[in-house]
Amino acid sequence: MTQSSPPPHLRPRLRLGVNIDHVATIRNARGGDHPDPVRAAQIVAEVGGDGITAHLREDRRHIRDEDIARIQAATNLPLNFEMAATEEMVAFALKHKPHAACIVPERREERTTEGGLDAAGQHNRLAPIVSRLADAGIRVSLFIAPEPRQIEAAMKLGAPVVELHTGEYAHAEGEARAVELRRIADMAALAAKNGIEPHAGHGLTYDNVSAIAAIPQLAELNIGHYLIGEAIFTGLAPAVLKMRELMDAAR
Repeated sequence: MTQSSPPPHLRPRLRLGVNIDHVATIRNARGGDHPDPVRAAQIVAEVGGDGITAHLREDRRHIRDEDIARIQAATNLPLNFEMAATEEMVAFALKHKPHAACIVPERREERTTEGGLDAAGQHNRLAPIVSRLADAGIRVSLFIAPEPRQIEAAMKLGAPVVELHTGEYAHAEGEARAVELRRIADMAALAAKNGIEPHAGHGLTYDNVSAIAAIPQLAELNIGHYLIGEAIFTGLAPAVLKMRELMDAAR
């Protein structure tokens, strides 16, 4: 069961982090420098976004190494650096010192991150990585499925943040969606009860974000692909502002 929550007017503002990976995907499809993900980050900052998320993948399919420093220099928004649990990415994070590092699972053949990190099954591998990042002053987040064993693993690893994977919720319909929503709400409450700040993301859209945004323990949503897709039709600023309005209305 979820814990009791404060009335809406006393709840902290739900932050919106915008993932700009797929601006870089479009750029890379043809080569060159346009569209520039740095410009996307600046627009997000101008319209009141709370953070920028960027995932530097092993195969560099969207964000490139040089993009990270450019994004950090272009805005004062905190950078949430999504990374695989590899020595290459740990070294990169330690060099660039993003505000946060979100450790995600990564497989070369996947189109996007398809599920949560198995923090419970990879404790010995993850523990030194979490420690090294934390010692450098980087806020560590684990991108996990909304499951009790994964929350427990995050506690054992000392991760201050978890991001709950909302993909199953986003793809479900009817009663199955209600079940997934309850699972996310319960795990957000469990995380918060144990001193871990819960975030959420993956597959969120205008049509499904409200129920997730209404979960009182969630502190941040990270949304990317849908917003970049909508930006093709409306522009990035209106797309972000509409998502912001829906999130605020849900609170």
